[in-house]
Amino acid sequence: MASITIRNLEDDVKARLRLRAAEHQRSMEEEARIILRETVTDEKIGPRDLVKFIHERFAPLGGVELEIPQRGPMRELPDFS
Repeated sequence: MASITIRNLEDDVKARLRLRAAEHQRSMEEEARIILRETVTDEKIGPRDLVKFIHERFAPLGGVELEIPQRGPMRELPDFS
């Protein structure tokens, strides 16, 4: 495998990479490899699970208990004759 060194990387880019890696529970090095791999190939690494993504995105905000309304009888169907 090859190695690469990136010089003169802006501090804010490094900080955002660190945050992104932490969100995905990966090292910065692994996150950079995945970003590069996805950028130079047409394929994404693994399928994206939308439900899991939404849960991870909003879980830190806490949950909400909603009251489920009682169901009433079904309305009569319209007569189109």
